Amino acid sequence: MRIDWQTIKHHFFTRAFLLFLIIGTLNTFLCSFLATILEPLVRNANLAFNIGYLLSNGNAYLLNSRFVFPTRMTLARYVKFFLSYVPNYIIQNAIVFICYNLLGLPSLASYLLAAILGVPITFLCVKIFAFGRH
Repeated sequence: MRIDWQTIKHHFFTRAFLLFLIIGTLNTFLCSFLATILEPLVRNANLAFNIGYLLSNGNAYLLNSRFVFPTRMTLARYVKFFLSYVPNYIIQNAIVFICYNLLGLPSLASYLLAAILGVPITFLCVKIFAFGRH
């Protein structure tokens, strides 16, 4: 299999990807913070993660619309943005389940590891599907 460095450079060595990483880092901490606060209330690390993830998604849309892919925010675009996070959501939930439930890692470590591993896929989904940028 041949690696197309031009395609990789086109998508990942850009100002947009750097801003996406910065916003994603902030949003990861927001999601993890919310999940950590919610965990004692809901008494389930997986449920707390899901609630934190959903709450932080609105923040992600706002910041990405403003700074990464400057565009007017609309309900239709938010729905596309939200749907573009579905692959990331599935990947992150699987990682939290494996790390926390099966391997016994601390919940916060599981949340952070899940976020880090889902970033490249999420960027491409958001860029192409939600904001229509190729």
